[in-house]
Amino acid sequence: MITDLTAEHSENKLWRFLLPMLLSVMFQQFYNIADSMIAGRFAGEDALAAVGASYPITVIFMAFATGSNLGASVIVSRLFGAKDYKRMKTAVTTAFTACGILSLFLTAFGLVFCAPMMRLIRTPGNIFADGAMYLRIYTLGMAFLILYNVCTGIFTAVGDSKTPLWFLIGSSLGNILLDIWFVAGLHMGVAGVAWATFIAQGISSLLALSTLWRRLKKMTGNEKAPFFDQHILNQISAVAVPSIMQQSVLSVGNLFIQVIVNRYGSGTIAGYSAAIKLNTFAITSFMSLGSCLSSFTAQNIGAGKGFRIPLGFKKGVKLSLLAAVPFFGLYFGFSSQMMRLFLNAESVDAIEAGSRFLKIVAPFYFMISIKLMTDGILRGSSAMAYFVMATVPDLILRICFAWMLSPAFGSTGIWMAWPFGWLAATVLTVVFYRRILKKMG
Repeated sequence: MITDLTAEHSENKLWRFLLPMLLSVMFQQFYNIADSMIAGRFAGEDALAAVGASYPITVIFMAFATGSNLGASVIVSRLFGAKDYKRMKTAVTTAFTACGILSLFLTAFGLVFCAPMMRLIRTPGNIFADGAMYLRIYTLGMAFLILYNVCTGIFTAVGDSKTPLWFLIGSSLGNILLDIWFVAGLHMGVAGVAWATFIAQGISSLLALSTLWRRLKKMTGNEKAPFFDQHILNQISAVAVPSIMQQSVLSVGNLFIQVIVNRYGSGTIAGYSAAIKLNTFAITSFMSLGSCLSSFTAQNIGAGKGFRIPLGFKKGVKLSLLAAVPFFGLYFGFSSQMMRLFLNAESVDAIEAGSRFLKIVAPFYFMISIKLMTDGILRGSSAMAYFVMATVPDLILRICFAWMLSPAFGSTGIWMAWPFGWLAATVLTVVFYRRILKKMG
């Protein structure tokens, strides 16, 4: 269902747009978590550690997919808000063309350099082979990953947050069933986890593309739109490239963190792997709401209604704080139980390491959720310089404090670095948001 987010008195409409997006990302993260849960429970602690060791590298690839999503979403939202359907359709085909080329390059790069990248982060020898194999299969699905993210961004851009939800529900259930079959039934180990994700993601992305294509054909305007436009590609890149850089910088920072974690052995790696998946579940849920605010902001700017931005921000913050409550309750109050979803009872060191991570970061979800809502406004208004600038202190502080605190506090010192980075980033984004509002009068 296509939704115009520029209409007056659309508070309920905004809520109906936000909630399916939140549910969508929850399902997406749920099947990512299911991968690790099934690997840890049925293939053992080393299998979970192998998947976790490759995770910071897969996040770098994910940055390209998410950046492509944001670039296409913001530009399509703006053209949709301006009712320029002809150029909007050109923006869609231009985005798919550019992202198809990008996915081919990333696939080739990943296949060639997956093992060297695993060596770079000093992956322990007992999990190296499985980690490299998982990364290689993950790379083969790069085109599906980017295709699905771009489709989701375009659906969101035209106010349709329900269609991606249905695809994610189907993909999540399919991925979990395949995980159980491949790992618990066929005993394929880490390879089974990777192939389950490959198949589920591939089917979901192709169905999303066909649905989007049919939806666009029905939209207003019979005039044939150009298939590719360099000027529109430049506009998409102006949003996508800084976003990719921002997320890649964070991902590279996570690689440095992974190097420190790897010093403490496969038990700590396994605990960190499970805990970071749970943490990513929470953070990505908040980010999905920020993506909604990007579409809301871009549509209203395109329609000349920038004065409505504070309405979207207020509702986004309210919903994100509500979303933070269950994550805080589960991760802080039941951290050991959450870790036992991934690990057997004998994995004492892994459970303890992951539990400490969750207890340290969970109270700060209420703060970082506000930062991620503000990010959505900055992206939607194309204030990408501000968006990138708010990321750098988070990265630097997190790495510095991890290096400084780990000698004295062990792995707990690494986890203590997260709040310092989040605090600096939140303060900066709020300052930049206020500047954006002043510029718009």
